[in-house]
Amino acid sequence: MIALIAALAGGIGIDYVFGDPPNRYHPVAWLGRIIGFVVPRLKARRAASEKINGVVFAVAIVIAMGVAAHFLVYASLYFAGIVAFILTSALILKLTIAVRGMQKHAQAITTCLEAGNLAGARQNLSMIVRRRTDELGEQQILSTTIECISESTVDGITAPIFYYSILGPGGAFAYRTINTLDSMVGYKDEFYKDIGWMSARLDMAANYVPARLTALLMVVSANILGADWKNSLRILHRDHTKTFSPNAGYPMATMAGALRVRLEKIGHYSLGDEQEPATLAKCRTAITIMKLTTLLFCLVVSAPVMSFLYLAGWWRFLLGIP
Repeated sequence: MIALIAALAGGIGIDYVFGDPPNRYHPVAWLGRIIGFVVPRLKARRAASEKINGVVFAVAIVIAMGVAAHFLVYASLYFAGIVAFILTSALILKLTIAVRGMQKHAQAITTCLEAGNLAGARQNLSMIVRRRTDELGEQQILSTTIECISESTVDGITAPIFYYSILGPGGAFAYRTINTLDSMVGYKDEFYKDIGWMSARLDMAANYVPARLTALLMVVSANILGADWKNSLRILHRDHTKTFSPNAGYPMATMAGALRVRLEKIGHYSLGDEQEPATLAKCRTAITIMKLTTLLFCLVVSAPVMSFLYLAGWWRFLLGIP
């Protein structure tokens, strides 16, 4: 139990201090290359066959990645001891979260805007969103950046921590596999709509609980930081269903309300009211809310869940921790 909590703190600490390794050394980037190699080979003449291929591949790779990560930490414990287990678990967890990575991307955008470099801000923004950015104005860039920060609080931080708390490092890496699949093939266009059907649904199911818990803790964070927590709760209740994703609307609507801004993807959704304009300062506040929400999630959700499972004998069964 203490080892798991130490590994949780270690993984977040490693991320905060070092950030992400270059893609050529990052296992998630390797995973992306595997997916990119296999997916075109899943195409078939019939839509039903493509969907079956996509289902089998998605389920198989999620299980394989989760089991591989679990075996690695299990082996580290029994062949090298508890310290090796903590280090291995911390490193695997770190590979699934990106607190510093999101902060780095946001800062690259805001630095360009501060310098009046709109083209640079658009280019940096294009690295973290699917939509076109080449015609976005400053307010739209700021709005989209805040959206990314709020949604990534779930996808890139609290959801992997949630599954780490239930299934250990293997659970965190299985979640990261699901999220990577969804980001690469969970689209609705003609090429991916059948192959990516299961990937999109796995991601939807995996984020259901973390998105809602994170939104509530964002409200608490807003209160602690002096943001408009009452408005965040109001906008969360009013606007969380407006996004195409049944999960993304929760953190984004909450953040919009806390910052008193409108977050809008033109032609798709509008969250919050334009009570105040989006600013560089509000982007920085969004990062602070993200960090505090992460801390609260560890204290309020992760630690109690791991403690309960320990008392129930789950960790002794799963990892053999005394």
